[in-house]
Amino acid sequence: MASFAVIWYLFAACLAPALAVDCPASRLQLSEPPYENYFFSDCITSSHVIVTSQEADSNTSSVKARLLVAWPAGNSGAAAYFEAENNGPLGLHLENSTSNGEVLETVNEPAVDGASNENPRVGVKGLIHFDTPALLTLPILGSIRTIRDYSEGGGILSLDVQNAVVTEKYGSDGGQFYRTWFDNVTTTWIDFVPTAGAEAVRIVTGDKWMLRFGTGTYEFRATFNYPPLVQLSPSEVFNNASQGLARENPDLTKSLSFLSYSNKLLAGSWRFLTYFGRDSMLSALLMEPVLSQGEGGAIEAVIGAVLERINKTDGTVCHEENLGDYATFLARQEGISSTAPSCDYKMIDTDFFLPILMKDYFVDSNTGKGRAAQFLNKKATFLDENAGIAYSTLAQRTAEKIMIITAPFASEQVASNLLRIRDDQSVGEWRDSNSGLGGGRIPYDVNTALAPAGLRAIASLTKAGFFPDHSDWAETADMYAQTWEDETLQFFQVSVPRSEAQQHVQQYVSDAALAGPSNVDQIESTMTFYGVSLDANGEPVRIMNTDDCFRLFLLNTTNQEQLSAFLAQTADHILRDFPVGLHTDVGLFVANPAYTGNKSLSNQFKNSDYHGTVVWSWQLAMMAAGLARQLARCRAYGAPDFCKQDVYSKVQEAYGKLWGTINANRAQLSGEVWSWRYDNGYQPVPLSAFSTTESDIIQLWSLTFLAIHREDV
Repeated sequence: MASFAVIWYLFAACLAPALAVDCPASRLQLSEPPYENYFFSDCITSSHVIVTSQEADSNTSSVKARLLVAWPAGNSGAAAYFEAENNGPLGLHLENSTSNGEVLETVNEPAVDGASNENPRVGVKGLIHFDTPALLTLPILGSIRTIRDYSEGGGILSLDVQNAVVTEKYGSDGGQFYRTWFDNVTTTWIDFVPTAGAEAVRIVTGDKWMLRFGTGTYEFRATFNYPPLVQLSPSEVFNNASQGLARENPDLTKSLSFLSYSNKLLAGSWRFLTYFGRDSMLSALLMEPVLSQGEGGAIEAVIGAVLERINKTDGTVCHEENLGDYATFLARQEGISSTAPSCDYKMIDTDFFLPILMKDYFVDSNTGKGRAAQFLNKKATFLDENAGIAYSTLAQRTAEKIMIITAPFASEQVASNLLRIRDDQSVGEWRDSNSGLGGGRIPYDVNTALAPAGLRAIASLTKAGFFPDHSDWAETADMYAQTWEDETLQFFQVSVPRSEAQQHVQQYVSDAALAGPSNVDQIESTMTFYGVSLDANGEPVRIMNTDDCFRLFLLNTTNQEQLSAFLAQTADHILRDFPVGLHTDVGLFVANPAYTGNKSLSNQFKNSDYHGTVVWSWQLAMMAAGLARQLARCRAYGAPDFCKQDVYSKVQEAYGKLWGTINANRAQLSGEVWSWRYDNGYQPVPLSAFSTTESDIIQLWSLTFLAIHREDV
């Protein structure tokens, strides 16, 4: 083994100059107080480091001093929670290296000779400064899911995880924590050594062992030895025509590259640093004009990841994958010894995105047409239960499921035949917080947009030669789609007479203690909108919302009277200011509860709620893309009736106003979700200012403005 080590070091020495030239490190710093974010990627590792500092006036119970490192490989991470020794606020920050001036550097160490795990130990190192003596009171090592459960679940900790953490000295004056994963092979380490004359790290024993630091600067290293992912560089993520985006938008393209890998795209960082089916497909649909196609491209990475994870039994598309340490942890909970990945299949919206995306790529794009046969002949490898099954077979199973579950409503248009959240679940589509649908079980977006769009796509794919076992779908799926397009909106429609609407808004302003104007003068007639869901009695939940964007972006409906009315009410909600409509200085709120007439319900949609009176970037993007799509129909042969009506100018006006608020909030657009405070107008603030839920500083579907621009329509 000694000779092997010599050869390895010689190889590494020869390779190092090539890495420096061919794979330069990518660095990005993004600030969202109290979180300071650093991204580092090279050919060895991809790491996201987040430092949370407590200011002098911080509430130390809600803002915890923390160093967190997240790795895309295995959805893995290391979190270190600190407290000031004097129980006051603790200031933390990273410092530039004294050797190269950078904040983060790569760690890359070969496996120890004879180790059962032959993967190198990789990660990042940097310098962290403590403004006052500090205690590292809680290390969480292994899976991001475990860290997320703690940070968002009221401090939930697994004793099985925490009891496996080892505390020991590191060198002569340092200290470290490490933990071997449940697979008994992989390990995560975080270690600290003093620099620049700082006190030695001291181990504090007791009921729980801690590390003590003096005031000063310490070098930290966070590492693990899990198989790496192959990252797509900015030039590999974009198609040839869009290569200039890397120069024009360096921060956004670095963010996209950090989330893009050869076999999947990841949802966001740090909290959702893994595969999410909805997020990746929705993002691919919005960014399709700029993403790379063909073998090794971003589009095929998305489609392939989805097909790999389909439930082969019933065709359900995977919502979120479980892999790495968390997959083994879940298996242990079931009494199974396994490191195999698994999937969460609870969502009801994600299935429909697959045929829509496949149609866009394999039918509508020249590259996709040429790649279809070879790509769909691939055999699945990711899930043990799918091993050896052709992609084409898995895609057909999803299409079969869609045809089965949409048939009842196509036959009889009653509310009981609409698609509903599973009985054993509280969530089922993108508004997946417990109050996101206002207690409703039948989602607006799934029934009025995703189901008919999925059916249209299945019909197109069948006509193009896909699904040869079901040639009848060429007509049947289109027939189903027409019914779903034309007959579903009626169930969700809410109409509130003018005087009643004014009373509701005034009462809401009072109940919610809103500081801004009521804007009730903007209510000039009956208020019409489509509720976010249907409740147990089949009645619309009266939450005005932005989910009109799905129907605008995914469908070209043909019921002329219905289309004109739908576009008119969508435009009205953009043109009218909150709390009458959805528009504010910080963006369109994804929910407006002003018309509920129910304080207990409206209280579930505050500016501290994940799906409350807050702004989601991708909803702005899809609304903009959807309005542009509908306006563009007016230039095509057989233009819809609304193009010759007053509705057309109203939609144009709404489109312009929407882009005004988008451009005014460029600083927020790459983040997941943001909230607001009222100070002579609505001012953007991070959601974390009001909620224990952190938003991701980079989110895949919030990068879609790389492809979405204001069109001349």
